[in-house]
Amino acid sequence: MKTEDKAFSIQPAERLAGVSEYYFSRKLKEVAAMNAEGKDIISLAIGSPDMPPSPETIETLCLEAQKPAAHGYQPTMGTPELRTAMAGFYERWFGVRLDPQTEILPLIGSKEGILHVTLAFVNPGDEVLVPNPGYPTYTSLSKLLGASIVNYDLLPENGWQPDFDALEQKDLSRVKLLWTNYPNMPTGAKALRETYERLVDFALRHGIVVVNDNPYSFILGKGEHLSILQVPRARECCIEFNSMSKSHNMPGWRVGLLATNAQFVQWVLKVKSNIDSGTFRALQLAAAKAYDNSDLWHKQANIETYAPRRRYAEEIMKALGCQYDPEQTGMFLWGRIPESYDNAEELTERILHEARVFITPGFIFGSNGRRYIRISLCAKEEKMQEALRRIREAGIC
Repeated sequence: MKTEDKAFSIQPAERLAGVSEYYFSRKLKEVAAMNAEGKDIISLAIGSPDMPPSPETIETLCLEAQKPAAHGYQPTMGTPELRTAMAGFYERWFGVRLDPQTEILPLIGSKEGILHVTLAFVNPGDEVLVPNPGYPTYTSLSKLLGASIVNYDLLPENGWQPDFDALEQKDLSRVKLLWTNYPNMPTGAKALRETYERLVDFALRHGIVVVNDNPYSFILGKGEHLSILQVPRARECCIEFNSMSKSHNMPGWRVGLLATNAQFVQWVLKVKSNIDSGTFRALQLAAAKAYDNSDLWHKQANIETYAPRRRYAEEIMKALGCQYDPEQTGMFLWGRIPESYDNAEELTERILHEARVFITPGFIFGSNGRRYIRISLCAKEEKMQEALRRIREAGIC
């Protein structure tokens, strides 16, 4: 059958007009091109741990992968071994008892969880409360799914904690979800029991589901590990994500969890079971083994590894004339740029092209990050030392 010589033309879905390509996806192409030219860019931008998981984790993966029965489809709900290990992790570190059969759902990372929770709770046109600054995926996935974004401010004068008086003044009649993230990324603000208590109270009074994204509590954390699920009645109205990416040096493994009440788990599972299947059995069993990592392993991997890197990050901030809160936690350092720059991207572009160091501008996290930069601690000490040397040598301040 002969077709006319007519150019084929098709338009993408309208939902794509509301979002842009993820900043790191776009910028890493540029960095790769610069590296191909021999410029040897040092990346202090992305929070991807550069150390391996525990030896026992890798050994379990290799052992289980050799078993003939390991390669079939796995339950979307995850293996019993993994769910039991996840519940044990929460009881061991947070003092929160969860039923592994009904109150835990393994995830292929938190990004997947954001998608599935939004699909489970939010109709097109409903509103979601998103922190500014905050993880960009809270905004982009909500937009892709037809939700309306209502930003709530996180400000340095409030220690980057929610302003509950301002939240109460908003029209909340169409709000279904509130996204929150403590210990906070990008600002490094600590998790506070008082904040969690007020979030639970807010959710119960307004009929809103609070989702706390909690992957950073082990990185340079001191003292008690906090979870929003420690607050009485939190399980009625809150969901918590946790991820092995940061705490267990497993970003590429794509293992996380959702913890909440049994009804919420079933609603999210209804979505998840129609989108994906359970991950590779050997990977799940290895992840279960990783949840048994010793206290010493966590101390070495999550504190002793990052503490010296953090000192270099602080020196980089000083060299750039940036101000930062030394009480920050997590695997990043967040700093305010000097007044001589109009915005953070002006500074980070200069650092990239003059010092050959890639640092994240804070505007990608929202308008309240416009005058901030974020330095990742996911680079070896010698790389951070070299980045500091280059910045000083370039005279950037």
